[in-house]
Amino acid sequence: MTNRKNILVTGGAGYIGSHTCVALLEAGYTVTVFDNYCNSKPEALNRVERLTGKSLNRVQGDVRDRAAIEDALRQSDANAVIHFAGLKAVGESGEIPLHYYDNNVVGTLRLLEAMQACEVKTLVFSSSATVYGSPQYLPLTEDHPLSATNPYGRTKLVVEDMLRDAFAANSAWRFGILRYFNPVGAHESGLMGEDPQGVPNNLLPFVAQVAVGRRDFLNVWGDDYETPDGTGVRDYIHVVDLALGHLRALEKLDKAESGLCTAVNLGTGVGYSVLDMVRAFAQASGQPVPYKIQARRPGDVAACYADPSFAKQFLGWEAVRNLPTMCLDAWRWQRQNPLGYAD
Repeated sequence: MTNRKNILVTGGAGYIGSHTCVALLEAGYTVTVFDNYCNSKPEALNRVERLTGKSLNRVQGDVRDRAAIEDALRQSDANAVIHFAGLKAVGESGEIPLHYYDNNVVGTLRLLEAMQACEVKTLVFSSSATVYGSPQYLPLTEDHPLSATNPYGRTKLVVEDMLRDAFAANSAWRFGILRYFNPVGAHESGLMGEDPQGVPNNLLPFVAQVAVGRRDFLNVWGDDYETPDGTGVRDYIHVVDLALGHLRALEKLDKAESGLCTAVNLGTGVGYSVLDMVRAFAQASGQPVPYKIQARRPGDVAACYADPSFAKQFLGWEAVRNLPTMCLDAWRWQRQNPLGYAD
């Protein structure tokens, strides 16, 4: 067992990546962020340093550039990688699927090749509940059949399969596959949060922008699903809880007696509808959130929520922050940073 304290974080300036960097630095890790800032801002990393009072190393580079990753791995002396870098908009993935395969699949392949060349064997991978496709039963357990309903989900599934194949061929690898449900919220300081470039694809940042006056109303995509109020039901998880899940996964891989390749759900196990979220955010912010019902979006499922019991058993992790906290933290970030990490 080695002491894995040097970590390379790809996509570390992004929403989940930056919050995970805070958790890593606070836990005493040395962090190098590798990011091309295609959907993030370097300012997020300035805030990480400000919050923690610690510095991190930064490398601007593209995860598809194997030589650049190898260089970053060697310079940082990393003994583990947390891999967030990738494109993540479901709708956009249907419009430019090859771009998604290039970034998400080819990017991860190049990363694995670089890790192999540098003899770095530990990887925590940012996967998604989209790999379950349309749920055959709820709540979703890790052994639910895997499929995907959109190109984004398929890229995550291809990468998962790639990791399982690599492990089958060489059991020295240590792979933690974390299947996120729906990350929301922000750091309680209000200094960090989700800063989507352009029109938000995720519900809560859009709701927050409506509440703060940046947008006129929310589009609710479909109110005719077989759910209690007809709108889509999702498992929303506070980004700080999610970040801590990555620490527990790193610790688990570090302590393992031998190689492993395991997928774990990171969710709360509670499903909230779109309208539940609208009401909760209006209450947290004290602002109205007008909305309009629109047609369903292709590729969206009616309901999706986790069975989080394996995460508790395997990682000793569970989400503790509730819906009002998620909304209050998201609102504080939005109110204090109405234009996000504006330059």
